[in-house]
Amino acid sequence: MVTNRSSVDVRARPGSPKGRGRAAERRGYAVPNEQRDRRRPGGPDRPSAGGGTAVAERRGGRFRQRMRTTLDLIRANPTGRVTLKILISVAGAIVVTVGIALIPLPGPGWLLVIAGLGIWAVEFHWARRLLAFTRRHVHRWTRWATTRPLPVRLALGSVGLVFVGTVVWLSLKYSLGIDVVAQALHYLATH
Repeated sequence: MVTNRSSVDVRARPGSPKGRGRAAERRGYAVPNEQRDRRRPGGPDRPSAGGGTAVAERRGGRFRQRMRTTLDLIRANPTGRVTLKILISVAGAIVVTVGIALIPLPGPGWLLVIAGLGIWAVEFHWARRLLAFTRRHVHRWTRWATTRPLPVRLALGSVGLVFVGTVVWLSLKYSLGIDVVAQALHYLATH
């Protein structure tokens, strides 16, 4: 069966203008209404609901726009794309490894793990999804906790402090060999 080029669905080709616009919308980037109107059955003559962009732009600022443009230029070159993937992989792995090592110790362990996921999210879709999942659940937990009455919030804070204190005590005891509780009890018994 011979297929005429005009009968091929342009939307299926990722490199076509229509495919790029749809892919950009899925990723959350802004797509001008006139580009979006070309995909509609009514065409560009059909009135749009509003001016500006079809999807509100998630990220603003000059620095982020420059970074996005620079990364796109690097990705345009096959060697640059591979080099960028390797650099992002190594940098994210280092930050995540240090974060995992700091989780049982007092310090910003989980913060570093999330920062490493943010580095990986620049290049890897799975990291973007995991980071979005983490953000969504942290926001949901925060929203839930702030809507509780004051006694419940105090109880949650107390449980959190006990947990952090236990982690600090165990990490000092098994990492550095310092048993703070035993020393405190010995000090109270002798004085």
